[in-house]
Amino acid sequence: MPEGPSLVILREETTAFIGKEIVHASGNTKTVDLPSLEGQRIVSLRSWGKHFLIELPHTVLRIHFMLFGSYRINERKDKPARMALAFADGGELNFYACSVKHIEPDIDAAYDWDADIMSPTWDAAKARKKLRAAPAMLACDALLDQAIFAGVGNIIKNEVLFRIRLHPLSTIGALPAPKLRALVEQARQYSFDFLEWKKQYVLKQHWLAHRKSTCPRCDIPFSKGHLGLSKRRAFYCERCQKRYD
Repeated sequence: MPEGPSLVILREETTAFIGKEIVHASGNTKTVDLPSLEGQRIVSLRSWGKHFLIELPHTVLRIHFMLFGSYRINERKDKPARMALAFADGGELNFYACSVKHIEPDIDAAYDWDADIMSPTWDAAKARKKLRAAPAMLACDALLDQAIFAGVGNIIKNEVLFRIRLHPLSTIGALPAPKLRALVEQARQYSFDFLEWKKQYVLKQHWLAHRKSTCPRCDIPFSKGHLGLSKRRAFYCERCQKRYD
């Protein structure tokens, strides 16, 4: 599943399509009247968390890549597209294995931009307030809560918890204030590190915990499991990641 930084890259890679007219729309989505998109020009392309937003004069399309979604710009995969948009100059945007929906046209009213981990208006104080309001929440679930950390996915979750030496089964209410602050700060910091590494094609080289078998600090096997309400896979060290509960 693409995480917030990957959606920022998609947004940057597609800026040339802003202002262009859709001359043909096709695909196997059942939730959008594709012919109605033809003749409309793209007003803006934005991202919020894991959502890619295509603003048109009469609607906004929300693309969520789910677990296995992907996209191609000016090229195609050898499989049916969920939605394919073609433009007069030969350019095209193709989306696969994703969810495509219409949403309210007022994007700023529909989304809390302060919760987007990659947004210039990201509000760390608001994130801490939301966390303190959920003291029983586990750290592994908190980082994946899109209402608090929009854009954080499983890679960022595992790496942030390892970076700040926090056990994924710690409860938010038990965290000392400095650890809570570190959780919020590093969720954003690691997301921007992720962005730079992804652009340089070296992201996996920087993974210290995600999909790893041995703790690089303690040189002992990582524990692994599908933890929390989210049941997403966790990789963590029982020795150096302290559990607060």
